Amino acid sequence: MMDKLPAQASLQPLTQRHLLSYEQTYTCPVCRHGQIQGLVLTDAFACNFCRHIFTANLSDNVLRVEDSSQPLQWRWTGRGWQSVQHDDVNLTLVIWTVGVALVLLPPTLVWMAYHTFPPAAGSALSFFPILWTVLTFLTHLSLVVWLLAEHYQLPLYISNRIRLRTLFSRRDPSRR
Repeated sequence: MMDKLPAQASLQPLTQRHLLSYEQTYTCPVCRHGQIQGLVLTDAFACNFCRHIFTANLSDNVLRVEDSSQPLQWRWTGRGWQSVQHDDVNLTLVIWTVGVALVLLPPTLVWMAYHTFPPAAGSALSFFPILWTVLTFLTHLSLVVWLLAEHYQLPLYISNRIRLRTLFSRRDPSRR
């Protein structure tokens, strides 16, 4: 009889402490700094720090962010959040392949041009092609890291982005 039950049914039953509730407050799974709590007259949660809106499936203990382009979901374990992410392997492979190509191909082209047409020996700017290759590599690497942080919504990146936004909104009265 137990062999025919799904794998999730074999998990130990959730205690009252482990169940999600709109009356409780929880640490935000996105920024990990704010607190999420139920919104009045809705079946949703909101974070007081990053201001994300979440919907909950209380029977499965699953929380889903609704105001993001990424379908991010987490399961409440009673102590913290566990990702329910089912990454599309093909999309992940494409993202990482394009990222590696954007980091390696442009500096390789600059380096090949340097070796094909080297500067005159003893010239004042003979170091410039190597400097240009390193700057090309670092610039493309920083752009790819930024895009990956945006795609994967890394908590450290998100919390720092929110802090910078609040810092600049305090200085600029027109942004209020």
